[in-house]
Amino acid sequence: MVGAICHQLTDGASAAEMEAAGLGADYVDHGLGIYPQSAGGIPWSAMTIQSKGDPITDLYENMAAEQKARSVYEYLLDLIDDADVADPIRFLRQREIVHFQRFGEALTTVRDYIQSPRQFVVPKPDVL
Repeated sequence: MVGAICHQLTDGASAAEMEAAGLGADYVDHGLGIYPQSAGGIPWSAMTIQSKGDPITDLYENMAAEQKARSVYEYLLDLIDDADVADPIRFLRQREIVHFQRFGEALTTVRDYIQSPRQFVVPKPDVL
């Protein structure tokens, strides 16, 4: 969604307008296309996805990712004075909060399951 917002804001911009907005290097590399990268210009990589295969660890990692995304949206809102841009960013921020809550609920469920005793009963076959 952030990429779509960026695209809408730059749609139809000339090379001179991109340069004047401080986006000359981005324009040279990508034209008006959206390229996923951090605010510091570091391209997105699958290396940012964390998975250890342990449900507790992975749920904590997911919760941390949601909080980091929420922080980014809050920082963006500090810089935005256009309501048409701020409203979808507020929606995304709220979505991160809900995701964090759902991952927390899943964490409780997984912990309860791991800590619960489990018995596997094999029924005795009927023998005549």
